[in-house]
Amino acid sequence: MRLPQNAHVAVVDGTQFRLFRNTGRGDAIKLEGISADEVDATNKSAGIRDHEATNRNDGGRHLEELSHAAGVAERLNSMAIAGTIEKIAIIADPSSLGEMRRHYHTELQNALVGEIDSTLTNSAVEEIVRALEEA
Repeated sequence: MRLPQNAHVAVVDGTQFRLFRNTGRGDAIKLEGISADEVDATNKSAGIRDHEATNRNDGGRHLEELSHAAGVAERLNSMAIAGTIEKIAIIADPSSLGEMRRHYHTELQNALVGEIDSTLTNSAVEEIVRALEEA
């Protein structure tokens, strides 16, 4: 994946959110961690199709993870609308990525340079860079 200089990279799963900026030049990706604001994970409309089955099978844990993903999407939407994010790549586990897509604002969609469906929240930065380069 070609990641423009100063593009953001969001790495997300059902409980964690890491945010980076590409400080590399040309084709060299160099990620610098930046502070990610607290995520509002109270969007209980997340995963609405699966509420009953989810609550019955896992005590609501899956719903909490989907709510977190929706909260991350809302946070990224706010940043895109404010112009803080001009370009972004999103890396998330398949379930979180699917939920996030349901909440993307047009401004975030326009800023999106790519998505990777993989769980890399606990990975070293080098592994995240490798996943971006191979995408």
